[in-house]
Amino acid sequence: MADFRVYAIIRKPVEDVFNYAVNLENAPKFMPFVKKTVKSTNEPIQKGSKFIETRLIRGKETKAELELTEYNPNHSYTVVNAANGLVTTYHYIFEEIEEGTQAELQVAVNPKGLFSFLTKKALVNIIKKEDGHQLGYLKDVLEEE
Repeated sequence: MADFRVYAIIRKPVEDVFNYAVNLENAPKFMPFVKKTVKSTNEPIQKGSKFIETRLIRGKETKAELELTEYNPNHSYTVVNAANGLVTTYHYIFEEIEEGTQAELQVAVNPKGLFSFLTKKALVNIIKKEDGHQLGYLKDVLEEE
């Protein structure tokens, strides 16, 4: 179950939007807190692909391994980030519409341990503040090209 959802309509074909977004090496272009993402597996992007993300969290650089756990070309994909006792799942859905592509992001935050469980609401708010605007930024980047 998603802890929050965001939507955007991007005036580009669904194939273009999907292919740009699923290549997580593009993330620094539309996610301001992400400084760098590098694919750490050799195969083409698919279910099981892994990336190392460098992100600023409260002014400090941290690294995390991201994994594509679902991959449905031109329709949806899921990225899981499991770090520091927190599993965050980002599920992206893309639908072709008359205007271009409707993009949806569903984010689920699953803390591990008692302390994290008690602070889930605060964690969701932090993640929403950091990642809740990424579809709007993705729209801006793709529509400017």
